[in-house]
Amino acid sequence: MNKIELVIFDCDGVLIDSEILSGTVFVEELKRYDIHLPERVFFERMIGRSFDQAIETIREEVGKTPPPEFKEEMRTALLARFEQDLKPIKGITTLLAGLKTKICVATSSDPVRAARSLAITKIADYFGPNVFSATMVKNGKPAPDLFLHAAHSLNAAPQQCVVIEDSAYGLMAAKSAGMTAWHFSGGSHFKAGYSVSETVDRDASYSDMVEILGAATALQLV
Repeated sequence: MNKIELVIFDCDGVLIDSEILSGTVFVEELKRYDIHLPERVFFERMIGRSFDQAIETIREEVGKTPPPEFKEEMRTALLARFEQDLKPIKGITTLLAGLKTKICVATSSDPVRAARSLAITKIADYFGPNVFSATMVKNGKPAPDLFLHAAHSLNAAPQQCVVIEDSAYGLMAAKSAGMTAWHFSGGSHFKAGYSVSETVDRDASYSDMVEILGAATALQLV
């Protein structure tokens, strides 16, 4: 492995334990427009993808989409739920505090949601301005655009980056970008049945942050 200069974190499901909350709120908010999306579709096709990609999935699945104002309504409802129930992933603060490399966030969430999520869970200060959203690039995950944009912004070559992702789309994006991809499966959505096929390429898999801290220690990243 090349010397690692940058660790790129996905947000939802890696830094914050948000995927079940997101799925529940998303499905409930759609019902206000008489759109009934099975929750399994959210977990199978939407985790790791941008809002616009999620809307396209709804159209494909049920043949209709919510109006433009749904985006703001959904974000408002979700952040209200986050204020009550959102938690950081267990062990993430220990890992973030120990890393000596540059770190950043690269998320499919919009900037407002990402910023508030990190603030609620009290981990925003670890990243400062280095939070990159799919809204900043042309193509969201599984395209490599977001990860390449983050690496370029922080002057890191792709082969010097480790990406920590929970979703299949995120892993695909990381490998397509030429980066080392670590799969994290410690979020509560995995306990609820979410999974990533073994056919999805990755360089390592970890079920908790203690394991990732150990791997980072072995690579002298902490």
